[in-house]
Amino acid sequence: MDKHKTYESTVIINASLDDPQIEAIVTRIAELITKNGGTIAALNKWGRKRLAYSINKKTNGFYVNYEFTAPPSLIAALERSYQLDEMVLRYLTIALDSKALAAKAAAPVVEPPAEQPVPVREPLFKETDEPAAS
Repeated sequence: MDKHKTYESTVIINASLDDPQIEAIVTRIAELITKNGGTIAALNKWGRKRLAYSINKKTNGFYVNYEFTAPPSLIAALERSYQLDEMVLRYLTIALDSKALAAKAAAPVVEPPAEQPVPVREPLFKETDEPAAS
């Protein structure tokens, strides 16, 4: 019986693709995980970022991070899928151990700050009906 482990997989997709094309790749990877017995805990789209060095003459990548539980046999199929997809520039899949899971559970949840209302200012010049003094 396969024991499910917790994994984290970060993928860099070619950023020169259109948003619907990137979304299709992200969805295809998520479906591959779920169809092979995995459960996705979180899907984080970090967006387009500049690469530290060029990969295949590309300087930008679209970063996606998957957090999921799955049987260990899924990882080989998942990484094979990454290798065959020309639009996946780089990937890294790691198994989270008990210390990493404990640290993640203990980390405080950071919520984005609430938007502050923009203060309304008095206009610098007031319109008057009086002619300007010359």
